[in-house]
Amino acid sequence: MLQLDFHPTGRHFLQIPGPSPVPDRILRAMSLPTIDHRGPEFAVLGKKVLTGIQQIFKTQHPVIIYPASGTGAWEAALSNVLSPGDQVLMYETGHFASLWHKMAQRLGLQTEFLAEPGIEHGVPLSWRRGVNAGLIQSRLQADTSHQIKAVCVVHNETSTGVTSDIAAVRRAMDAAGHPALLMVDTISGLASADYRHDEWRVDVTVSGSQKGLMLPPGISFNAVSPKAIEASKSARLPKAFWAWDEIIEMNKTGYFPYTPSTNLLYGLSEACDMLLADGPGRGLEATFARHQRWAAGVRSAVTAWGLPIQCGDPAVYSPVLTGVIMPEGVDADAVRKLIYERFDCSLGTGLGKVKGRMFRIGHLGDCNDLTLMAALSACEMGLKLAGVTLANSGVLAAMDYFAANPAPTTRK
Repeated sequence: MLQLDFHPTGRHFLQIPGPSPVPDRILRAMSLPTIDHRGPEFAVLGKKVLTGIQQIFKTQHPVIIYPASGTGAWEAALSNVLSPGDQVLMYETGHFASLWHKMAQRLGLQTEFLAEPGIEHGVPLSWRRGVNAGLIQSRLQADTSHQIKAVCVVHNETSTGVTSDIAAVRRAMDAAGHPALLMVDTISGLASADYRHDEWRVDVTVSGSQKGLMLPPGISFNAVSPKAIEASKSARLPKAFWAWDEIIEMNKTGYFPYTPSTNLLYGLSEACDMLLADGPGRGLEATFARHQRWAAGVRSAVTAWGLPIQCGDPAVYSPVLTGVIMPEGVDADAVRKLIYERFDCSLGTGLGKVKGRMFRIGHLGDCNDLTLMAALSACEMGLKLAGVTLANSGVLAAMDYFAANPAPTTRK
């Protein structure tokens, strides 16, 4: 049998910002027998998950489901609406924005990567802030010949713990009077942070299964607007498997033009039931509020420790994760390793330009106060063992926060 935890007893605390822990309810659903993906039972399942995921994206338009990672959905988004040599405006908020930018270049697109200059706490300033919609507006206003075909931004930057204001980006594009498509990555934001595909008039939204949806990795999404579908009819980047047209057509009957990830779709069906349930403490809005509360509790701990939070702007703190910057000379990965080995708790590593400078605490999905208190206890013990001087106890601060700010209950 596979050994999935090198520690001898007890549960492992998976506190990375995705993949997130999978609830037993979803695991049980995924364990059901695989059915014929061309049979009548599958059509019922297909229609159910397609309708449910529309509600989670807050859209009335098609959502394409791919048996792929979020990286695949990035490529699908770009290849369906753009042509070789098209100009694309992208914005650097962290490692995943950088990877999407790199992909666009490899696909033969002409990219421009906006970023705020400067260094703060030893890390790039642009990696501590959200998207500056004013910079996007200015650049689009200068593009009087409308050469820029798309604006690509990340909603919740998983590498930094920053949640950008997508509504502000849409307002900036409208103020510039520019016809570019708005394309957004909310791989780690969907079902954890408020996201409104239709209201914000996003043209293509990319997401994945392994974060707020509480599923294992393996399925990803493109939510698409009518404008994006129209653009796809003349786009010339090569695509076959990723092409929207055949998928959208077959989805009308609940089927897919390829073999779908049937058992992951069982899990998606269960996740939609959990996220869209009625009752006190349930539903999408309650889910968003729950994540905001968890995030505030974790930030209270980091603040008590006297350590900088990776996100330097409280207006764009992420409800999904919190990045913790280490003092100069302290290797964040060595601290993570110590916490894992001693206390059986996995934390997110620093990525790209912040590798070794910070670690990330995930607080998303199937979580609760005591889970987070255990993770924060592991962090505090590990930081002390690593010789990091702490101003105060973050564990006590988080206990006080959660005790003073109770979660809405599901029972009276």
